[in-house]
Amino acid sequence: MKNNDKKNIVWNLIGSTFSSFSSLFFLIAVTRINGVNEAGIFNIGFSVACLFFTVGCYSGRVFQVTDTNKKTDDSAYFYSKIITALLMLVISFIYCFAKDYSMHKSIILISLTVYKMCEAFADGMYAIIQKKDELYKVGRSLFVKAIIGISLFILTDHLTKSMFAAIMMLNLVNILGIFIYDKKNLKLVKFKLNKFNKEKVFEVFKTGIYSFGFSFLTYYIINASKYAIDNNLSSELQTIFGIIAMPASVLLLFGQFVIHPVLNKLKNTINVNKKEFNNLTLQMINIILVFGLISLVLAYYLGIPVLNLLYGVDLTSYRSDLLVIIIGATIYEIAIILSTSLIVMRSTLSQLVMFIIDSIITLFISNILVKEYGVFGASVSYLTSVSILLLMYIIVYIYKLKKYK
Repeated sequence: MKNNDKKNIVWNLIGSTFSSFSSLFFLIAVTRINGVNEAGIFNIGFSVACLFFTVGCYSGRVFQVTDTNKKTDDSAYFYSKIITALLMLVISFIYCFAKDYSMHKSIILISLTVYKMCEAFADGMYAIIQKKDELYKVGRSLFVKAIIGISLFILTDHLTKSMFAAIMMLNLVNILGIFIYDKKNLKLVKFKLNKFNKEKVFEVFKTGIYSFGFSFLTYYIINASKYAIDNNLSSELQTIFGIIAMPASVLLLFGQFVIHPVLNKLKNTINVNKKEFNNLTLQMINIILVFGLISLVLAYYLGIPVLNLLYGVDLTSYRSDLLVIIIGATIYEIAIILSTSLIVMRSTLSQLVMFIIDSIITLFISNILVKEYGVFGASVSYLTSVSILLLMYIIVYIYKLKKYK
């Protein structure tokens, strides 16, 4: 293994871990410092901001890293990220107005959107660095931002008792990180920003439209239960669901560890040896299945006691909900692996169709189940939607791999 390969794996693991666990620490801090009701506002605000994040990322880092289209270049992606990041902010204002949120709830959502907007812009920079086989620099950036961000968020919230002040401190950390650290890394990989070329930027939007579509619907599907709770239940129950859903992020994080280091290998293998490409995909799925089973056992015996201790909220009656979510997260991560392989094959329209079908089903069942069964209904809704999605992915993946030339 090359030296860069080792550094890429280790730092991607460290950086992704701390970055993904940031939201866990934010919710713990807000629940303990600001109370369960405020935590519910934070939870739905963060979830909606994550949905807008897909607009900022547009087609996503996987698409950009594996892009071999001669009509586009990294400069075009860079400019497209500026456009989509600003679009996130505009959408957040429209969303708050349409939902008739209170001023306080609107301010929290918009400030969290700024946080995810910075992440979306940085993700475009990360793709440029990763294409140079220097993923470890991305991992270091994520690690530094996460450590400083978590620390200052908790400290600010503790001193001011204000979620808004804590989020704004978080935004400051991300903005400085981009201009001080990430900008420097771009120079080190010798990235040169060319003049704005509207044809190339348009090509980025054109070729990435399907990938963006199913990425957007992906976030909708995994957070649909939270949106249904926002429509039908209280902020306190939003906090409860946010807490028991948090362990699922561990599985999703683990999936990033498995997928990102293999991206370049998948790209280099598909046009040379389909069998090896398929074996790589199956290996990733097997790893997720094993980790998912371990997570399920740990969740049954330790999940609720640990969550009670971390958040200071009694969750004893929610063990079944937690287990359902862990099973759903495992199923969803397998679907994401198949999605990644299909993206490498540049099969994106079929994925968009699958997500549209699943989103329509989820829209109806999430509200029905949440109204009828509360938090447990939200958990079952999540499991149902990802199970339908995986079934469609298996069928499409087998068909596309067989037909791929």
